[in-house]
Amino acid sequence: QVQLVESGGGLVQPGGSLRLSCAASGSIFNIYTMGWYRQAPGKQRELLATITSGGITNYADSVKGRFTISRDNAKNTVYLQMNSLKPEDTAVYYCNTPGRVTYGTWGQGTQVTVSS
Repeated sequence: QVQLVESGGGLVQPGGSLRLSCAASGSIFNIYTMGWYRQAPGKQRELLATITSGGITNYADSVKGRFTISRDNAKNTVYLQMNSLKPEDTAVYYCNTPGRVTYGTWGQGTQVTVSS
């Protein structure tokens, strides 16, 4: 029901920062919990952070203290601010809803490469 498009990825040096955006097409975006995920080649997709419709957040230990998830419901957009990036953060980053995850539906994602 909700179409999601990730953007903002790119090449960054270790220690650098990026902010990813996830634009949603649905007019009822504000009812959904949203999450950011990532998948590196040959590795499992992992959940990084979630934010409820009311703004309650949770983070994986691997990114806690470095990444911040936020949302602007008026703009139908979810953000992931990534600081202190490490080479092991290199992956394709996705946003999604619990329902889409359960169904196995994913968007294109946005590539983040951390390298010197």
